[in-house]
Amino acid sequence: MSIKSQADVDGLIAEYDEERPSRALSRRWEHGVRVAGLGIALLVLKQVFWPFREGGQYYLVIFLAVTLPLVFLCYRGRRGGREDPGPVDWALAGVAFLVGAYPLFGGFDAFLDRQGQLTALDVVAGTVLLLVVLEACRRTTGWVLPVVCLVFVAFAYYGGYLPPSWSISHAGVDFGQIINGFYNDATGFYGTPLDVAATYIVLFTIYGSVLNASGAGAFFVDISFSAFRKSRTAPGRTAATAGFLLGTVSGSGTATTVSLGAVTWPMLKKAGYPKESAGGLLAASGIGAILSPPTLGAAAFIIAEYLETSYLQVLIWAILPTLLYYLGIALAVEVDARRFGAAPVEIDAPSPWALLKRGGYHFLSLGVIVVFLALDIPVYSAVVYATGVAAVFALVARRGDVRGWARAMAESLSSGARSALPVVAVCAAAGVITSTITKTGLGQELASALVDVAGFVSSDPAVVLFVTVVLAAVAVSVLGLAVPVTASFIISWVVIGPALVELGVAREETAMFIFYYAVLSEVTPPTALAAVAAAAITGGDVLKTMWRTWKYTLPAFLVPLAFVLTDHGSALLLRSSLVDSLWVFAASAVGVAALAALTGGWLFGPARWPERVLCLLAAVALLHLQPVAVAVGLGLLAVAVAVHVLLPKVFSRGREQDA
Repeated sequence: MSIKSQADVDGLIAEYDEERPSRALSRRWEHGVRVAGLGIALLVLKQVFWPFREGGQYYLVIFLAVTLPLVFLCYRGRRGGREDPGPVDWALAGVAFLVGAYPLFGGFDAFLDRQGQLTALDVVAGTVLLLVVLEACRRTTGWVLPVVCLVFVAFAYYGGYLPPSWSISHAGVDFGQIINGFYNDATGFYGTPLDVAATYIVLFTIYGSVLNASGAGAFFVDISFSAFRKSRTAPGRTAATAGFLLGTVSGSGTATTVSLGAVTWPMLKKAGYPKESAGGLLAASGIGAILSPPTLGAAAFIIAEYLETSYLQVLIWAILPTLLYYLGIALAVEVDARRFGAAPVEIDAPSPWALLKRGGYHFLSLGVIVVFLALDIPVYSAVVYATGVAAVFALVARRGDVRGWARAMAESLSSGARSALPVVAVCAAAGVITSTITKTGLGQELASALVDVAGFVSSDPAVVLFVTVVLAAVAVSVLGLAVPVTASFIISWVVIGPALVELGVAREETAMFIFYYAVLSEVTPPTALAAVAAAAITGGDVLKTMWRTWKYTLPAFLVPLAFVLTDHGSALLLRSSLVDSLWVFAASAVGVAALAALTGGWLFGPARWPERVLCLLAAVALLHLQPVAVAVGLGLLAVAVAVHVLLPKVFSRGREQDA
């Protein structure tokens, strides 16, 4: 298909993103929602500099009470429903506000004092809030997560009916205490997930919206086109680079894929890329943006909160895996350009230096985030300052048109706040799961069951760890097929995380392992939303595009295994000495190169199955990250190269002798 307008791009994002499409409101309702979104944005900014004296939970109550109603006005109850909100939507919005703000009625302190002893009215209000949270989650992400939440509620209440011999059985929790855990405890609706959404995620969505309004998105695409000019590998390199840069504006893998495909697919097509391979490259480049500093996916903020560390530390952990991810894509691009016989494409663009002189300031706000974090300034303050820098440069780009700039900034603030609505609904619903697991101890029991399953295979600790990690990777990937990345990470952290920690894996490596597999679920067949969106752009076969995407992202699936399976895996997260990190990174890079040769079927020319098998064995040995294993891996790779170079000559001489 061809992308003819921004409306086409927006339509594809709405159709294939993991979040349900929002309403196309009429002008009157759009204006009202825009004002409400602006009010939410100002509330969030106010909390950064002038926080409520009553504390963080007080702010979260207000935040949920004002954002939840907006979900019912911006998202339809069913596909094909009316665009403007109807009576049911307004009724739900009103109820959501009333039960959301209920803890403030009669005094917030008095409500907290009733913890564990809620009144009948408290329980009714909490129950209604549970229902509207689940309905908001259904509208924004689909049925799966709300159903999972209801299963957890049923487990908490009916746990006493389970056979006593089952390890997960428990005495059952009174319904009032269940609601108390959701409504009054710090582990329910107002727990860490919502706290992260209200203090970090919404600020970054606002930042991305303001940065895009300053023209950064167009600049990032232009600089990517300009950097590689005319060569047969330029189209692929441009797509990968533009995907990485656009991710700083989008924050969504599928949205980045669609935006990227709209501008780079014509170039890839002209270069001779098959539809499926081009779609795979677009999807892999788009998803990579979520894995890359300085603006990782939403789950990265939750990692920082769960581990009680700084967001800068999480960014540091992501540096080497990001380099390895894009190294894999770069090598795949080099292979594809040769295997497909890609043609050079003349790119009509100014020189990179001319573009940098004209728009290089767009990188400054990203630098502000990193520098301020390094100065130990809280991340929520750093992103606000970066937003201010982007806003100032937006004024410069408009050549002093203050009125137009003010209108654009107001729209950006509102749009940023509205973009966070699905995440808010997911994070509030995730509180149902975390609270239930806390009250029943289910997480630890499921983690022990996972380890026990691995124990059936072998009693050797190394084998148990390996089997557990493989099962965990599969579980996170499968879970991510059904729920958004943020929810997938939260659920996996409380269920799977304890199993890995119990086996001696550090919490940091465990968190990053789960994070990577939660993100990579977006390119995992059979759903692979980013790949489906890419196929819609290129017109390629959907299933083939999924497998091409998997080929490009294979290093990203295997490298996280090194975090948790090897003694030197922590060095890949820069949690070791510089010397260790350097040799581990070098070994991993060679391993990624071996994987590229395996999946691309190319060394110095087309690779046959003996070389590819040797490359597979070399990659496995290299990613084991033990000195002896690395030496073996290098030897196997050398043998693969020797076979690749010498075997054709041997066959050629044999044919000459026969002749």
